[in-house]
Formats: sequence, C-alpha cells, structure tokens
Amino acid sequence: MNVLVIGRGGREHAICSSLANSASVTNVFCAPGNAGIAAVAKRVNIEETDQESIIQFAKENDIKLTIVGPEQPLSEGITDRFLAENLKIFGPTKEAALIEGSKSFAKDLMKKYDVPTGAYETFQDADLAKEYIKKQGAPIVIKADGLAAGKGVVVAETLEEAEKAVENMLIEGQFGSSSRQIVIEEFLDGEEFSLMALVHNQDIIPLEIAQDHKRAFDGDKGPNTGGMGAYSPVPHLPASIAEEALSTILEPVAEAMIKEAKPFTGVLYAGLILTANGPKVIEFNARFGDPETQVVLPRLETDLAELLLSLLNGEKIAPKWNPEAKVGVVAAAEGYPGEYKKGISLDSFHGKNDRVFHSGTEEDNGRLYSAGGRVLLVLGSGDSVKSAQENAYSFLDEKVTDGLFYRKDIAYKAVKKG
Repeated sequence: MNVLVIGRGGREHAICSSLANSASVTNVFCAPGNAGIAAVAKRVNIEETDQESIIQFAKENDIKLTIVGPEQPLSEGITDRFLAENLKIFGPTKEAALIEGSKSFAKDLMKKYDVPTGAYETFQDADLAKEYIKKQGAPIVIKADGLAAGKGVVVAETLEEAEKAVENMLIEGQFGSSSRQIVIEEFLDGEEFSLMALVHNQDIIPLEIAQDHKRAFDGDKGPNTGGMGAYSPVPHLPASIAEEALSTILEPVAEAMIKEAKPFTGVLYAGLILTANGPKVIEFNARFGDPETQVVLPRLETDLAELLLSLLNGEKIAPKWNPEAKVGVVAAAEGYPGEYKKGISLDSFHGKNDRVFHSGTEEDNGRLYSAGGRVLLVLGSGDSVKSAQENAYSFLDEKVTDGLFYRKDIAYKAVKKG
C-alpha cells in the first residue's frame, strides 16, 4: 500500500524510516520532507498546512494511510477534512487536538476528571497574573496557552523571571495569539519522562518510555528548546511506572475525551513527572514527540503501518520491542532557540545513514546544508544507555562542523545512576 507522512522534521524522518521497513508498504511519501527523508521516502512538494493539495494528492496516489507529524495541521483540522473525504488518517480531529492546542483546555479536563497534575490558574491580565505569582512564590511555571513550537514554557526560578515571562507573553505578545492567554502552574519536583501511546477512542497501545532534554545547554541550563536529545529505555525509573501512568492518566484521559464529545485518535503524548505521589502530567501533545520518536521507533520491531491500521480497525496488536538502548543527540545551529544562521555546510553528513535523522536540512547541487534551528539528530545504539551514549558521541564528534552545537550530556541521568 501507499502511505503518506505529513511533516518535514526529524520526527517525520523516523516515521518514514520505520514505514520504509514495513513489508506491507509499497511507497512512502512525505509532504514536504527534507533532504534526509528523501533517502527513505518520496518527497512531495506540498506544505503541511495546504489541506486541499494534500487531499488531492492522497486521492490521486491511492494513499491508504496518512500519518500527521506536526501539531499545526492537526490544530487546523486536517483530520476532519480527510475523514469527510473518507480517507484513512492517523491523527486527532481539530476538537480533540485541543489537548495540545490549548493548555487551559488540557488542565481543565484533568481537573474535571481527577487526572493527576499540578495546581494552576489561567490569566489574560498581566497584573492579576503577577499578583498570583507573588502569592505562590518561585519556582513556578508560565506557559503560553496555545501552540508555540515547544518554546512557550518558562520554568522561572525567581519571581523576577516569572514576572518577566508574564510581560513577554501577555504584554509584548512574544508568541502572538498563542500567548494572549497564559497558564501559570505549580512547579513539580521529580524525574521527567515521556510516554507516547497510540490511541483510537478507548483503545490504547502504550509505546516505550523515553526521556528528553529540553534545555539548550549541558546540565539542563539555558532556554527551553524543541528538544536537544532523548534516550530510551529509561532504566532508572521503576518498571511499573508505565502501567501506573496508563491506568491513572492515559486511560482516564481517553475516556474523558469521549465523554466530552472529542474522542481522540492518534498519538497521545504525555509529558510526565514522577513525583513523591506518583506520576503527574506536565503537558499533553496530540502527536509523536520530537526527539523522542527518533529513539523510540527504532526500537519497534512490529510493523508500524500494520499496528496503526489494526488499531483504526478496532484491533490491538501488542508491539514487540528491541531491548537495545538508543540515545539521540541533536546538533543545532548556533544561536538556537533564538536567532540562528541557515545555510551551514553539512557535507560530512551527506548520504543515506540510518544513524542520522534530519530535522532542518536541504540539498542543492549535491551539497547538503542547514535549513532550520535543530539541524539533525545522531542516533547511538548499545546494550546499555552508556554504550549507546558513547556510540552517538563518537560518531557526532567526528562529523560535526562549524556553526553547529550540541549538548555533551544527553542521557547523563541514566548513565550516572547506572
């Protein structure tokens, strides 16, 4: 069968790579893709948000399954359009995508259905927000209510930082319409981890746990980014944690979405934290996480296309996993997540390589260059997280070029704790 992936980043590269290894898939198309994706899928020159052209392409090319990578097309209702045309798509409707598109919706849902998360309040007025912050104290978390490409979160260590974040979002309009409303949350202390699940209404297939690194610099310092690296498994977390999160968070949320007349189909990403009182929700996403997908899908031994189609048809297949550890390290353009330069030469990374997932790359006359902030991810494998980490860095240290930077401590918690 023919399968279409929508998106252009490292997450989509990993999805396309997994589908390319599927015995049931004849052709993998990606709209619009990137230079690296071109090695495993046929690129389609259509923007992710061009719904009419994507639907036309799906019809003309007998696409049997479409997988949506990024959040923007989902929030704009691409799934609704596909379903109206009787086309199979794996992704939530516009209403269900609110679980990511609106932080206040997600928090209100959790509060209503007793899903464990931090205390919070929602604000549109900067003065009222500042008053609340003074009462609560620091550290405290300020979030833009809408989509902000993973950058709309400030973990403020001081009251001054928190008030500045409020001003940036509500007064300066740092994230445009996405920060006209903000959510101020209790700071939760504990170990963070990511749990993605394939969901169709009440049917849930949890994937393997991963841990990502959001801060730009070593030691979890610097601004939040879209993610500077990830690894899976997370051996220092209790083996029972996935089952507990499934029963106390994912299953109740899937049921709640049905009760709210917003049934969820797609990837439900739970950004979680293991507190002294068990796992609690930091955030939800309505799609595969990036960079977690780049370390989780390479461990999946079950055919991804069959897994998704079976779920859409009401059948749950128990996925099989490779026990090998995966560590992914992101190389980003200097200046990211702020202003950064494009057009950095990447010739040392040119050519098909299953150890490299491209995020922001393009090719011109046989030369590879950067076209985004997060440029690529190097994947290391090993029989332990430590050996996978060493494998990733030995490769990256040889290949990295001027103009790029990367964290030197991805997976440090797992390695430190043995």
